[in-house]
Amino acid sequence: MEEFRRSYSRLCQESGAEPQEAVLQQLHQLPRGRLDLATQSLTVDTCRALGTLLQTEALLRELVLSDCMLSEEGATLLLQGLCTNPVVRLLDLKGNNLQAAGAEALGKLLRQNKSIQSLTLEWNHLGAWEDAFASFCGGLSANGALQQLDLRNNQISHKGAEELALALKGNASLQQLDLRWNNIGLLGGRALVNCLPSNRTLWRLDLAGNNVPGDVLRAVEQAMDHNQDRHATFRESQARTHVLSKEVRHLREEKSKQFLDLMETIDKQREEMARGSRASAARVGQLQEALNERQSIINALKAKLQMTEAALALSEQKAQDLRELLAAAEQEQLSQSQKQAKERRLEQQEAAERESKLLRDLSAANEKNLSLRNQVDELERKVKSQQEQLFLTRQELTNTSAELKIRAVQAEERLDMEKRRSRQSLEDAENLRLKEVEHMTRHLEESERAMQERVQRLEATRLSLEEELSRVKAAALSQRSQAEEELIKARSQAHREEQQHLAHLEDKLRLLTLARDEAQGTCLLQQQKVVEAQARAGQLSLQVDGLQRRLEELQQELSSKDQEKVAEVNRVRVELQEQNGRLQAELTAQEALREKVAALERQLKVLARDHREALRDRESENASLREKLRLREVEIARVRDEEAQRASLLQSAVLAYVQGTPPRALSPQK
Repeated sequence: MEEFRRSYSRLCQESGAEPQEAVLQQLHQLPRGRLDLATQSLTVDTCRALGTLLQTEALLRELVLSDCMLSEEGATLLLQGLCTNPVVRLLDLKGNNLQAAGAEALGKLLRQNKSIQSLTLEWNHLGAWEDAFASFCGGLSANGALQQLDLRNNQISHKGAEELALALKGNASLQQLDLRWNNIGLLGGRALVNCLPSNRTLWRLDLAGNNVPGDVLRAVEQAMDHNQDRHATFRESQARTHVLSKEVRHLREEKSKQFLDLMETIDKQREEMARGSRASAARVGQLQEALNERQSIINALKAKLQMTEAALALSEQKAQDLRELLAAAEQEQLSQSQKQAKERRLEQQEAAERESKLLRDLSAANEKNLSLRNQVDELERKVKSQQEQLFLTRQELTNTSAELKIRAVQAEERLDMEKRRSRQSLEDAENLRLKEVEHMTRHLEESERAMQERVQRLEATRLSLEEELSRVKAAALSQRSQAEEELIKARSQAHREEQQHLAHLEDKLRLLTLARDEAQGTCLLQQQKVVEAQARAGQLSLQVDGLQRRLEELQQELSSKDQEKVAEVNRVRVELQEQNGRLQAELTAQEALREKVAALERQLKVLARDHREALRDRESENASLREKLRLREVEIARVRDEEAQRASLLQSAVLAYVQGTPPRALSPQK
């Protein structure tokens, strides 16, 4: 409702008017679904804003505008807004002095609105203008939702009552109409009485204070009582039809439940039969499996017998193989003893040869050490000579660099001299610098060609020569360091070779001692093996004796197994005969079960036939109930016709009484 309040304020401001404080206060205190503006004098702007809001308002159910002193324009604006409202159920316009324009607006409202069920128009002047009131009555005739209408104190004359009577003939929803304290009079009362037979929904009509004669009032009361009775009978018939429909639905549900129970019992019996058949099939399968197991046991016994026979043959063959192995072991023992003697002699000879060879190796190692020392001295001399040559090359390089700085014009001659000197120094120094010399010569040749081609680039060639000199210096230093490293490596290598030679000799001595120890160990092992072979030969002879005894025991076991096999076969035959007897008994039990199943099927058929008969009985009962309902409806229709005839008789009697004619002359003959 706060949104309704804000919308009202906004619409008032848009129209250029101030919202009424009383209306805002009522909207602020508004209960849910009800708008009460009673005794609040509403301006035209307020009515216009409220009419605009009521067109789309979906929360209001009751609208009270009594004693609001509405003007014709304000009432028209409000009623126009209510024409399209789909939710308002109650409208109170009491004491607003509505006149011609208001009556026409109300007629339009009743034609268009389909939601208003209660309309209060007390203390207005709707009946003072006949044309406007006729428009209002036309809207009432077209309305199909209004159930309660209050028209007290509206100055309705007999012509207005006639218009109301015409409207009531066409209206099929109005149930209560209050016309007290108007000017209907005798003619208006008769017009209303004449319209009542055509209206079957109106069951309350108040005409007090209208100068209507008592007989007309009684006729109206009788008509209202008749409509009330008709309404009550209609409600009672609806209740009875509802009860009968419930009973029919209940009977159908019971029948469906009974049918479902019957189908469940049938399914259960079928499941029991299926379980019985499955159990018998499982029992037969178990018996078949037992037979197969017995057969497999017999086959296993036969296989065991064959395996024992094969084991006996294998044991005999093993005994023969063991005898052959004993003979071979004795021969191998003799041959191994001979081989060991030969190996001892050979090892002694090899030991003597190894000692002489080691002595020769020692003398050769001493000579080699002397030669290595001589080589070291020669390498030292070579290093010294190379150092001297390096010093000379350094001096030459310094001389050449000074000459280049002094005389740049004589660069070509000095380059030739430097080339010869660098070649001599590089050839005397070492073959390793050949690559660097070639690189230098290539650069020098390039510089020569550049000087011959362009004289103006002598300064650039001088700088390149200086770079070459620095590179040569660096190469000389690197060669010196390499020579020193080679000398150190030669010394360390000679020392390592000497140590390795000594370690090799020591390893040879140690290996010779180990070989001698191993030879002694092998001799001892051979002796132990001979002793073990002799013990094994004794054990094998004992095993042969045990195997012979085992062979005798197996032969005895075979004889006993044969006897047990014969007894087992006899026992299996007896068990098979017993199982065959049990199977025959089970077959007879299955036949009895089949007979029971057939009997149950017959019972099911009987039950189904009884069920069908019961269904037919129920259907016949339903048909009889429908016939009773039809007869009751016919009776109700007859009662309605009689009531209509009585109403017409009453109407004719009233008319005859009013016109002064005796009622007996107008009453139809029985």
